[in-house]
Amino acid sequence: MKSAAVGPRSGPSETVDPKAAEAPLTLDEAPPKALGVLDQGALWANLGVSLLGFSGAITLINPLGDRPLSFAAAILAAVAGSLIGTAMVGLAAIPGQRTGAPAMVLLRGLFGARLSYLPTVLNIIQMIGWGIFELWVIARGAQAIAGSLGATGVPYAVWVVVAGVITTALTIRPLGAVRILRRYVTVGVIISMAWFLVALFRQVPTVSGGSWEAFAPSVDYVIALSVSWVPVAADFARFSRSGRAAFTGVVGGYTIAQVACLTLGIAALALVGNDPGKVWDPFVAAALGPLFFGILVLRETDQSFVNVYSTAMSLQNLLPRLDRRVISVAVGALVTLIAIFATSDAYTAFLGLIGAVFVPMFAVLAVDYFVLGGSRRWDTSDDAPARPLMMVPWALGFVAWWMLAALPVAPELRWWTSFWTGARDAIGFVPQPWMSSAVGAFLVAGLVTLALGALRRRR
Repeated sequence: MKSAAVGPRSGPSETVDPKAAEAPLTLDEAPPKALGVLDQGALWANLGVSLLGFSGAITLINPLGDRPLSFAAAILAAVAGSLIGTAMVGLAAIPGQRTGAPAMVLLRGLFGARLSYLPTVLNIIQMIGWGIFELWVIARGAQAIAGSLGATGVPYAVWVVVAGVITTALTIRPLGAVRILRRYVTVGVIISMAWFLVALFRQVPTVSGGSWEAFAPSVDYVIALSVSWVPVAADFARFSRSGRAAFTGVVGGYTIAQVACLTLGIAALALVGNDPGKVWDPFVAAALGPLFFGILVLRETDQSFVNVYSTAMSLQNLLPRLDRRVISVAVGALVTLIAIFATSDAYTAFLGLIGAVFVPMFAVLAVDYFVLGGSRRWDTSDDAPARPLMMVPWALGFVAWWMLAALPVAPELRWWTSFWTGARDAIGFVPQPWMSSAVGAFLVAGLVTLALGALRRRR
């Protein structure tokens, strides 16, 4: 006997008051269509601003370690990478809005119910990793502010716990958290970012030198920053009133905010001799810096909130009838505990792994759903039939990413670098600086998916 389908049901929740609507507790309940374009835009604009992005701008400027970009090349790479990455995120949001399914449940239509567990587990690992990084950066940011005010007595672990409690509380009422972002937080973030843009660029020396040689790896890095949100997009788009609102909110809000964030990072790094460890010093040293930097630190909890909430949504693909609040509290406690002992040494390598997994997966999803007519037969039930062939283009895209990518230099990933260096040597392939691993992985995965679709139609 087939098990009962688990997935969002259409019904009265479509018409509830958007001001009072809240996310359902299990997959059996239909999601309310409560978020408009301003809600989505505010959410994604806040997600586009990250304290990690300020220090991460060092990879934007010098992705290969020995060939820094010129200022113009770095800014253009930020714009191009953000537009490409957010377009992927925006398109990934549309099926979520149409079906009402969370991101990992949506993948049942691509891979089948059981095979969707593989990307689900990978996404859980990713989201927990991001959550840990975010609590780490919130605590370090709070310490930087306290230090600038001469109050250094609060230990790092205390700040982590405070941030973890706020994060977990926001996940209990996620749509309420999004409305708070739209009404209050976004205004403070805009004012703070504008203040720092003026304050920092008044001090920045004339930026000269550099080249365009590492432009493609820099774009790849920015795409990875953006595309890490692909597996999250549907978790919030499912509450959108229209696909247009979901797509516009993602692309408009996130792109503008991320480019501004990376630009501020470039300016701050120029003031501290490109030392990522000191990147926050110019912020807290500026006039009213502790106040406005404090707003950005507090706002960072929206990143950790989204990570924990989306982890809960991913786990519901495995445990569809378990109350998301129970999952959120458990995940929030786990992330908080690990963050107490976390470091940021493997951050860039972590982003590379994310891009390699989710760029080709998105390509397969986009081609199958939008080009091959998948939208007409998308099955998100808990007995959706397996589609193992769709794993092939995803795997080939993953391989293409690492054959083209600038390999990580983190000591803990030396074995990974050696493996792919050996694979390149075995076939006599030498990637060139102009080659983009993101574009290559997307094209390989997308074209193989098209070929499989043509074969299926012929049969």
